[in-house]
Amino acid sequence: MTAKDEAPGRGPAPVVEIPPEESPRVVYFSSASENTRRFVEKIGIPAARIPLRPKVEGMIRVSRPFVLILPTYGGGSRRRAVPKQVIAFLNDETNRSLIRGVITSGNRNFGADYCIAGPIVAAKCGVPELYRFELLGTSRDVERVRNGIERFFAEGAPGAS
Repeated sequence: MTAKDEAPGRGPAPVVEIPPEESPRVVYFSSASENTRRFVEKIGIPAARIPLRPKVEGMIRVSRPFVLILPTYGGGSRRRAVPKQVIAFLNDETNRSLIRGVITSGNRNFGADYCIAGPIVAAKCGVPELYRFELLGTSRDVERVRNGIERFFAEGAPGAS
């Protein structure tokens, strides 16, 4: 991985490019609670984490098609549902061009806005929302996501040559 020159905390976040041989099929964001990270670890597919502090850690840039796994933020507020780090990641044209699907976690207490970050990102990026799970997910969710991602890419996810 290489970081472009940019002083931490000043201007745009430095970019950490992931070469094709290291670029995973799963990219995820997890807050300080680490719920999404724990779920992703359980699925057992190599993954890259969108940094919690991209201006300090550098924003990643992937180099092959991926599925995005993200939590829903905002306590049911659609305006704040997508974490700002995910927005910054997808504002990178390369990253946005390589997204092939979205998997979302949420809290059923959000009512109609349960997992609303998934449809928001899917619509903006023109990709399918593949799955939803609550909080940490169940063992059934883990199995379904693992098998679904493997099948999605094996069957030729759109644009994933």
